Amino acid sequence: MNEKIVSVAPIKAQERFEFGKYANQADGAVWFREGANVLLAAVTYEEAEESDDDFLPLTVQYIEKTYAAGKFPGGFLKRESKLSDFETLTSRIIDRALRPLFPKGLTTPILIVVTVLSCDSDADLQRLAVLAASAALFVSSLPARKAISAVRIGRIDDHFVVNPTLSDMEKSTLDLFVCGSADELLMIEMRAMWANSLKVCEAELPEDKLLEAIALAQENVAKAAKIYDEAFAFAAKETKRFALKSDLIDEAIAAHVAARYDGAIKEALVCMSKSERGGALKEIVKQAAQSLETDDLRSVELAVEARKRFMSRKIVMDEDRRADGRALDEIRPILIETNLLPKAHGSALFTRGQTQALAIVTLGGDSDRQGLERLTDKTHSYEKFMLHYNFPGFSVGETKRIGAPGRRELGHGNLAKRAIECQISPDYENAIRVVSEILESNGSSSMATVCGASMALKAAAVPLQKLVAGVAMGLMTEGERHKILTDITGLEDHDGDMDFKVAGTQDGVSALQMDIKLGGLPLSLLAEALERARVARLSILEKMQSACDEIVVNKSALPGFESFNVDPKAIGAIIGKGGAVITELCEKYGVKIDLDKDGGGVKVRGADALSAIEARNEICRIAEESAKRPFGGGGASARTNAPSQYAINQELEGVIVKIVDFGLFVELPDGSQGLVHISKAGANGKRIAKLSDHFKEGDRVVVIFEGQDERKKIALNLRDKIAVD
Repeated sequence: MNEKIVSVAPIKAQERFEFGKYANQADGAVWFREGANVLLAAVTYEEAEESDDDFLPLTVQYIEKTYAAGKFPGGFLKRESKLSDFETLTSRIIDRALRPLFPKGLTTPILIVVTVLSCDSDADLQRLAVLAASAALFVSSLPARKAISAVRIGRIDDHFVVNPTLSDMEKSTLDLFVCGSADELLMIEMRAMWANSLKVCEAELPEDKLLEAIALAQENVAKAAKIYDEAFAFAAKETKRFALKSDLIDEAIAAHVAARYDGAIKEALVCMSKSERGGALKEIVKQAAQSLETDDLRSVELAVEARKRFMSRKIVMDEDRRADGRALDEIRPILIETNLLPKAHGSALFTRGQTQALAIVTLGGDSDRQGLERLTDKTHSYEKFMLHYNFPGFSVGETKRIGAPGRRELGHGNLAKRAIECQISPDYENAIRVVSEILESNGSSSMATVCGASMALKAAAVPLQKLVAGVAMGLMTEGERHKILTDITGLEDHDGDMDFKVAGTQDGVSALQMDIKLGGLPLSLLAEALERARVARLSILEKMQSACDEIVVNKSALPGFESFNVDPKAIGAIIGKGGAVITELCEKYGVKIDLDKDGGGVKVRGADALSAIEARNEICRIAEESAKRPFGGGGASARTNAPSQYAINQELEGVIVKIVDFGLFVELPDGSQGLVHISKAGANGKRIAKLSDHFKEGDRVVVIFEGQDERKKIALNLRDKIAVD
């Protein structure tokens, strides 16, 4: 065993990378440890395989083992199975950070698996996973010999914090995650957020402050990545040469296509819609193959695709216009409709060019929240705001059947959620679910989702602090020249060098996501793209505000919500014996009721305002009647007994709150409950056959305090015995 170990401390904590000891059948592997956190990353590839896809077939799987935190898997099956949303989103982050490192045209299937084997509750597992994956890839034989680092930036008390812990992030109003190499930015994710522990929010971050935070992140990323480049070199395998797609293009075929079909390819790009373009390019491939008298359609397809990419970029670089005729900074026509679904709580249709998102809002109560249990969580948690994104095949003219949401759907929905969530106060009590149905897509359906969801929330009368809009920016480069594109289409995304999605309000950025395809991005170019995005965002927000002024809230469809408090001692009466009272209330008024047994909080959600108000009035009546009963009448669900202060043989007046086969539960003046066993209710020590023949709930009785055991259970004796024949 050729074990190689390196320990580094690039920013804060000591990091230990072990190569050559674990998972040696993989092409590259690392056992990575930081404090109590241990991750194993392994890289493999299929040497004999070659994909026909026009993108790198890279698959990343980030997997959390519950034993890493001393937990059992939740649910019925006590075994890890389907990846959680967090695992899926983290897999996407690793993929987006590493993908730019590979040479363009590589078609070898590659798999990177990162497994969390041990973790503490304050660990930033996403950052650690990127570091582990990068180290394993660096020492493999794949042509991606450049280490990357990842840095998270928080903002606490108006000060930027590098790599805050999870507990620190509870006080942060910014979550900025940046990945890069020693000299380039590769991937950025950012969101403005509520500092949960402080109830403080920066609903957006101005562009200048955002650039300041990114510059800080880049400085720390570059410092760490340089250390990794030097530290991992001794453990790296010799890089193998792999066939690239560009190497497979036949020069003679490429020359023939360029000489005879440039005009037809340009016409397909400029004069045709997205749906027509695909058919036109297939026809060009067919004609070129016939003129070349070849059956090698794959080689012709590669040549036509390469020429199409060249022509689409040439139009932008040389003519300062787009394939669809727009100026570089021009936004496609926008159309907005609100509350077009009569029974939905709120809805909006946002159309921008050939991209169309239908956003629908549903409002609910506490029981409608999404339960969460992450590996680092100490307790079960809930989220009140959900945003789900659906991308059916028909939106791009495909025959793909509809199934469970994939990684792309989860990622796009999460981006839109992060953009809007900071505009909703945590004090807003209702659960919110937004669903974005993509009806048509030709570029940036995630940003259309941001716009549509923002409008749908307004249409449902949800109190957003500010409207949020989103726009996707693109980039094309040629040598020292570059062109930034506003509101990119699918063609420009595919053939361009950057996908930069920016969402925010009129005052700044609330979320962004940047992916690079050319291997890196200087900060100066990023600043230029941010400014172009700001101008575009303000233009879109102006149109959204005009549509917002025309909203007619669908009041008849909106549910009714009532939130109030009662005496906590009355909660038992509201629930009733075996839950009978609360069940009857829910069925009678068609409502859902959530109760806080300790604080006395009551939340009622009804199909309409009237049903919620009627249910509230009935609950308040039950609570008032309960208060009139002696000693508060806490009912069968009275609070757990505390240590009693009563003296042995002390006589007390109480109220029967429950009758069971073996005795009477009696509530005492301090609210505690005791049991009169059936053997102590009859005179002369005789046993009563049926207690309910002599007593009913609510009867006042005099009892004798006999004591309290170690489990705080109180034993009582009935002073006035029942005569038994």
